[in-house]
Amino acid sequence: MDDKQLENLIVPRFLNYVRYDTESGRQTVKTPSTPGQWELAEVLQKELLGLGLIDVSLTDHCYVIARLPASAGMENKPCIGLIAHLDTASDVSGRNVKPQLIKNYNGEKIDLTGGLCLDPSIEPGLAEQKGKAVIHSDGTTLLGADNKAGIAEIMAAVEYITADSISKQCPQIKHGPVEIIFTPDEETGKGLPEFPLAEIKSVFCYTVDGGPVGEIESECFNAWKADIEFTGKVIHVGHARGILANAALMASVYASLLPRNESPEATDGYYGYYCPMEISGSLEKAVLEVYLRDFDDDGMKRRIAALDTFAKTVEAQFPGGKVIVKTQAQYYNMKSGIDKMPEVMERLKQAVKNSGIEWIQKPVRGGTDGSRLTELGIPTPNIFTGGRNFHSRLEWISVSEMCAACRVIIELIKI
Repeated sequence: MDDKQLENLIVPRFLNYVRYDTESGRQTVKTPSTPGQWELAEVLQKELLGLGLIDVSLTDHCYVIARLPASAGMENKPCIGLIAHLDTASDVSGRNVKPQLIKNYNGEKIDLTGGLCLDPSIEPGLAEQKGKAVIHSDGTTLLGADNKAGIAEIMAAVEYITADSISKQCPQIKHGPVEIIFTPDEETGKGLPEFPLAEIKSVFCYTVDGGPVGEIESECFNAWKADIEFTGKVIHVGHARGILANAALMASVYASLLPRNESPEATDGYYGYYCPMEISGSLEKAVLEVYLRDFDDDGMKRRIAALDTFAKTVEAQFPGGKVIVKTQAQYYNMKSGIDKMPEVMERLKQAVKNSGIEWIQKPVRGGTDGSRLTELGIPTPNIFTGGRNFHSRLEWISVSEMCAACRVIIELIKI
C-alpha cells in the first residue's frame, strides 16, 4: 500500500477533526461532559455512512459504533474492534486549534506563539522527521492528536478498504467482521461507565491512542483518585492565636508532604507517582484532588496507606482541624487480562511485522479505554499514532508515522 495514498486519506481528516472543540470537563458528571464531543461524533457518523457502512449508530451517551461487514466467506471469523476517543484533555485549551502542516520539515527549530519552540536538539523524534511532513500546534493550544490522530487513522483505514477504486486494485483485502468505536470522555475516565457493552460484538479490541512509531502497549498503571477534604476551625484572624486551624493552609501542607521523588516529573518507566491535580478552599473548607499511579498492586496499597499517614500528620500540626481521605479506583493494569488471550498480541505483532515496522513494547504511563475494556472482559492493547508531547502546547505529530499506524490497522483487519 502506498504511503502517499494513505497520507491523502489521513491528513485532511486530521486537520478537520482537530478544529472541533472536544475538550472534556473533569468536573462534569454527565456523559459526554461537553457538547463539542457530540459535534464530532455526528460528523463521524455521517462520514461512516458516506463510506457505505450501513450499521452505524450514535448512542444516547455519544458513542459512535459502526460495523464493517466481513468479506464473503469470512463471516465466521472473530470480530475485532478499533477504538479511539473523541475528547481532548483539559490540561491545555483545545478551543480554536490552529494546526500547522509542514510538508517538508527542514530539521531546524520551529518557533511557536508565546516564545515557545520545538527544538530538534532536545527532541530526537523531531530531528528524525527532517525531509518529512509534520503537523504541530501553533503554541496557543494543544494540537489534539490525542486522540484525533487515532480517529483519522482508523477512518482512513476504513476508507482504504471500502473505496471501490482502491478495492479493485487490491482484491486481496479479505477480512472478518470489524467494529469501529469512538468514545467520549476518555481523558476524564468518565465515559466507560456508560459504555454499551451489551451491544459490542468484538471478541477483542485495539485502541489507537499511543505515541511514537512502533510502540505497542499491553500494560498500564493501576489508577486511583483521592479526594481529600480539610475542615478548619475558624475565628477572626485578628484573634486567631491558639485557635485558628486554616483549612487552605492545611491543604497546602498536605500537598507538600507528597514525595517529590515520586511525582510525575521525577519518574518514568515502571515507577509510579502521586500527582496533585487541583486544590481550592478557604479558611473553613478546602479540597485537594490527588491522582495515584502504580503498576504494582502492593505499590498502590502503600500509596493509599501513605495518604492516611499524611492526613494524621496534618491534623497533628493543626489542632482542631480535620482531614478526610476518600479514595476511588479509576482503572486497573490491563496486562493480566490481555495475557489470558495471547492471540490478541500475536495478531498485532504479525500486523506490525507485515507493515515493515520495528516492534517496541512498553508500558502505558497512563491509561486508555482499553484498560477498562480489558477489565470488562474484552482484551484491548494499544497501538501508536505517531504523536508526541500530548496534552501540551508543544504537541506535534509525524505524518509518516500516522501512515505507519494506518498500515498496521489495515494489516490487523486483514489478519
